[in-house]
Amino acid sequence: MSSVPPTASDQATAEPRNALDRFFEITRRGSSVGAEIRGGVVTFVTMAYIVILNPIILSSSKDIAGTQLGFVQLSAVTGFTAAVMTILFGLIARLPFAFAAGLGINAFLAFSVVGEVTWAEAMGLVVINGLIIVLLSATGLRRMIFEAVPMQLKLAITVGIGLFIAFIGLVNAGFVTSTKSDSPPVGLGIGGSVATAPTLVFVITLLLTAILVGLRIKGGILIGLVSGTVIAVIVEAIWHLGPKVDGDKVHPGGWGLTVPTLPKNLVAVPDLSLIGHVDLFGAFGRIGAVSALMLVFTLVFTNFFDAMGTMTGLSKEAGLADDKGEFPRLRSALIVEGVGAVAGGLTSGSSNTVFIESGAGIGEGARTGLANIVTGLLFLLAMFFTPLVSIVPTEVAAAALVIVGALMMSQIRHIDLTDFTALFPVFVTVTIMPLTYSIANGIGAGFISWVLVRAFSGRIREISPLLLIVTAGFVIYFARGPIEALLH
Repeated sequence: MSSVPPTASDQATAEPRNALDRFFEITRRGSSVGAEIRGGVVTFVTMAYIVILNPIILSSSKDIAGTQLGFVQLSAVTGFTAAVMTILFGLIARLPFAFAAGLGINAFLAFSVVGEVTWAEAMGLVVINGLIIVLLSATGLRRMIFEAVPMQLKLAITVGIGLFIAFIGLVNAGFVTSTKSDSPPVGLGIGGSVATAPTLVFVITLLLTAILVGLRIKGGILIGLVSGTVIAVIVEAIWHLGPKVDGDKVHPGGWGLTVPTLPKNLVAVPDLSLIGHVDLFGAFGRIGAVSALMLVFTLVFTNFFDAMGTMTGLSKEAGLADDKGEFPRLRSALIVEGVGAVAGGLTSGSSNTVFIESGAGIGEGARTGLANIVTGLLFLLAMFFTPLVSIVPTEVAAAALVIVGALMMSQIRHIDLTDFTALFPVFVTVTIMPLTYSIANGIGAGFISWVLVRAFSGRIREISPLLLIVTAGFVIYFARGPIEALLH
């Protein structure tokens, strides 16, 4: 549940109770150990699907050499890297932002990059991307870009991410589906109705959680997730719905990624053999420097602005951002986020970044890095208890995402929408994110529209020169296909 953040005066006068409290600033941020633990658990539960979804995406494509990564190995390194980076971020940045393999980048690698290079070479590009981001963060350039973004756009990013994760939840639950046609592109459920048991379980979980959060019951989101999972297990035990996709067969009434059944074996030894399978510069020799650099450019822009947008939104929701939208240990946070990309490449699990699902834990009360320690430890356990983690169906986890999306939407009240030169870029940012399924796309469209509308309204002097440079970069980012074709 979203709690009221402490005021600046409360934070300044709060006395830490012990060394743990002093290190993580638990009392100072108006939190408690119990709230941090609950928040960490909720964040893990809403993110646990990544140890299954990331392997599904990455193992679905063969590289140019015909190599296909193993599902079991990918699941192990996904959990391992998420655990290490989440704990590292919690200890250094001391913020409740959990890490895992970024969904945009892993899909880009699987469906675009490995059509030209090997998996090892693709992961080498991911490492280079991470090193560039670390360099930008360490030199302070990344923070300068962060500070150059107008507050209205930072707030718009928060609201856009709220709509984005709510949309992800609705899609994962089968509540919103593709119509496979141009008009309209999406629809409600199957044939315009909520016709499947898994989607009905989502609706029940969503309403139950909304009531609990509305009643300000501590642990409301966690109680909703547990209750929804119990209902799902009972439904599966009675009707044996099975998975939605089983090999080549599709069962529209089945469960999404995971079937909520009690596993026969609770423990599985993780296979971390993919760690270190990286060819740092092989792609440059295989496809040429220009093509390799364009791939790196795309990775950097996606990684850079997805993470910046996510951290902006999460810090605002947690009440940790100041009037400029900046939050504690910003530089450390930006550096560690870049390290996540390096770590993901080195383990072959794809670039790791801040996850928007961390908002679920923040909604449960998490305000410090202690929640990250809890989430990270659970990811470590998940490596050994993958069958147990798979009990929670995506339809149940989706309900928490919709709730958090609603909570993040509340930030729109801080945006002055009376000035159309601000309203339009805010509108573009908020709508493009969910509609294109990309935080980076929303940020880029918002930046470009902000600069153009303000410049041609005679207010170009209000625009930071650095924002102009970044906007030019986004123009290249959006036009990278034609540009790459011209360079060949």
